[in-house]
Amino acid sequence: MFLFNYRYRLKCIFKDRQLMFWTFLFPILLATLFNLAFANITSSDNFIKVNVAVVQNEALDQNPAFTQAITGADDLFVVQNTTRAEADALLQDNQIDGIITFDPDLNMVVNQSGLNQTIIRGFLDDYVQSNATIVTVVTENPGSLENGILNGISSRSEYLTAVSASQSAPDPIVNYFYALIAMTCLYGGFLGVKEVVAIQADLSAVGARINLAPTNKLTVFISSMLAATSVQMLELMILLTFISGVLGISFGDQFGYIALTCLLGSLTGVTFGACLAAVIKKGEGIKIGILIASTMTMSFLAGMMSTDIKYLVMTKVPILGYLNPANLITDSFYALYYYNTHTQFFTDILLLCGFTLLFSTITYFVLRRQKYASL
Repeated sequence: MFLFNYRYRLKCIFKDRQLMFWTFLFPILLATLFNLAFANITSSDNFIKVNVAVVQNEALDQNPAFTQAITGADDLFVVQNTTRAEADALLQDNQIDGIITFDPDLNMVVNQSGLNQTIIRGFLDDYVQSNATIVTVVTENPGSLENGILNGISSRSEYLTAVSASQSAPDPIVNYFYALIAMTCLYGGFLGVKEVVAIQADLSAVGARINLAPTNKLTVFISSMLAATSVQMLELMILLTFISGVLGISFGDQFGYIALTCLLGSLTGVTFGACLAAVIKKGEGIKIGILIASTMTMSFLAGMMSTDIKYLVMTKVPILGYLNPANLITDSFYALYYYNTHTQFFTDILLLCGFTLLFSTITYFVLRRQKYASL
């Protein structure tokens, strides 16, 4: 009877087109839209070189050190050597960010203020300071030239090294996809609602027949919930394959822990929907409405619409993050991708197990007390 009902519920779920759309096709569609919206965010942060024009004149010829300095800054500037008239025309057409000229002192000409103009100003100030230092040293202590002191003045050494605190490079985009997966897990609640409605005699004809049949109601319910979880896991695996294989979003290489997160996320979502359906004494439409509202609220707080919300919750009201299953699922993926240890991951997993057990227990005690005067 267990296997028969399991296969029967699988067929019912796969034939429910509306249910399959919201739990399977909708997350894939949303992931595609996320990818289109965020595709150029990280690339837009890449540094674009500053366009400058250097005016060729006799004063510049008398300062070969400056020509050498700005030529060596090719990772910072795109330099055009022009006449003053050509430089003015380029600046007027906004083809360059500034003009550098010696007349006879070093000067900069711009037609607006901004980041690029600040970069040019900073470079020129650094050159003037370095040049003044060299002149002072040579004037007051000519013998220092033999000690190679000028090499120390002109060189730029970095004494700080950037070290990543995690095993993966930071990516502000991945959290949106992690929150999307968390939402998909909680959308398993649609399946949980359907399974509870299917065994309630006052809400469905199937439920009336089940309650009249000489079968163990708990066995039927467990097999139904197992079928719902199986479908949810299958949908999640396809979604993960699509996001990582087609969209190129990385989840790391800890596939066993990723599968464990998906399994517990699915169980949490399905049991959450079943718990709502058992507790709320209204029709199926009301149950679905409350499920959608609660799922979207939890997904919002987990950072699906804005990562700033997730950060705000975890810094201002951290207890709310630990009481939010969507946030726990998101954090589980986040911990696997970024952290070198599994402390946070297993904390989230244990909390998800606790929620699954809590929802299942409530559902069991509510359903076992239901009696019908007549069918």
